[in-house]
Amino acid sequence: MNNEEVILKYGCNPHQKTARIYVKDDKLPFVILNGTPGYINFMDALNAWQLVKELKEATGLPAAASFKHVSPAGAAVGLPLSDELKKAYAVEDIELTPAACAYARARGADRMSSYGDFVAISDIVDLATAKILKTSVSDGIIALGYSKEALELLKSKKKGRYCIIQMDWNYTPEVIEKREIYGITFEQKRNDILINDDILKNIVTYNNKITEEVKRDLIIATITLKYTQSNSVCFALNGQAIGIGAGQQSRVHCTRLAASKADLWFLRQHPVVLNLQFKENIKGADKDNAIDQYLRDDITKEETKNWSNIFTKIPEKLTKEEKSKWLSKLNGVSLSSDAFFPFRDNIDRAAQSGVKYIVQAGGSIRDDVVVKACNEYEMVMACSGIRLFHH
Repeated sequence: MNNEEVILKYGCNPHQKTARIYVKDDKLPFVILNGTPGYINFMDALNAWQLVKELKEATGLPAAASFKHVSPAGAAVGLPLSDELKKAYAVEDIELTPAACAYARARGADRMSSYGDFVAISDIVDLATAKILKTSVSDGIIALGYSKEALELLKSKKKGRYCIIQMDWNYTPEVIEKREIYGITFEQKRNDILINDDILKNIVTYNNKITEEVKRDLIIATITLKYTQSNSVCFALNGQAIGIGAGQQSRVHCTRLAASKADLWFLRQHPVVLNLQFKENIKGADKDNAIDQYLRDDITKEETKNWSNIFTKIPEKLTKEEKSKWLSKLNGVSLSSDAFFPFRDNIDRAAQSGVKYIVQAGGSIRDDVVVKACNEYEMVMACSGIRLFHH
C-alpha cells in the first residue's frame, strides 16, 4: 500500500474486479497494520470511525461500534457492566477496561447481527478489548491505536488475516463530498452537524423532566442514527444502543424492528436464559443462535432438533406470559428517530418496550397527534428540528 491509494481485490461483489480507494492530491489518513480489508470493510470502517469519534467527543467516554453492511448493529460508551450484562455478553471472565466495556456493550446489543462485524474503537485498543475480539467472529477493526499486547493478539486472529487499521484522529475530510451513481456525480456538503444537548432544548410534552443520564442516552442514539442507513430509529439505555431499526421504507417498521431487538436484548438477561446450560466446546456464535431460537415464539419442533447437540438438557421454553412479565420491567428507555414521526403508531409501539424519552426532528402535519400520544404515556419528547437521513 502507498499513502495515496489502496488497490482492492474487488468491490461490493467478486465480479466487480476494478476497485480502489484513494484521496485526491493527499495521503490516506490511516495505516493498515494487518490483513487486506476489502471494499465493504472500508465502507464499514470509515462510517464506524466517524460514529465513535463523535460519541467520544460528545460524551468524553471511550466509544465503540459494531458495524455490518454500512449500518451499526450496536454502539456504546465505556460504562461499567452489571454482573447480568457481563454474563449476557459472555465477558464475565475478563477484567474489563472502559474500552472493553464499550465494545462488549456495542456487540451485546444485537449479537446475531454483529456476527462478522467490523469494529471501531475511539481509543487505544487494550488487551482486555482484544481478548473479547479474539473469541468473536469479526472481520476487522479500526481504532486510534493498539497496545503492543493487543496488537499481537489480534494479529493471530483468523490465521493471521484479521484486518487491523489505525486511524488518524486529526484527519478532517473536505467540506464538500462527492459520489457517483450510474455515471452521474452527486455533490453535497458533508453532514458535519454537531449533536449535543441543543437537540433537547425544544421539549413539546407536558412532562419535561430529563436527567443527565437520559440526555447522554438520547445523544448516543442520535449520533448512532447519523451513521445508520435511513429510515432509522434507535433505542438506547444506560450508555448503549439496545435496538436499531435500519433501512426500512416505513417509519413504523423501523420502530417495530428496533423495539423487537430491544425486547430480545432484555430477554437475554432473563435469569432462565442466563442459566441455560450448554455442552462443552460450543462456540459463542452457536450459543447466540440457540438463544435466539429459544426466545422465538414461532420456533418449530423441526428447528429445535439440533438442541440436543447444543444444550446439556433441553430447556423448557419461557411462556408468553413469563416473557411479558419480564419485559414489563424494561423502562426508562430513550428513543431517537432520524426524521419526524408521521403517525402515533410509532409512539404506541415504543411505549410497549419501555420508551419514556424521545427526540425526533418534528415538522409532521400530525405533530399534534404525536405529542398527544406522548402525553398519554407521560413521555418526554423533544423536537430537534434536525433530519439525519444517511444514504
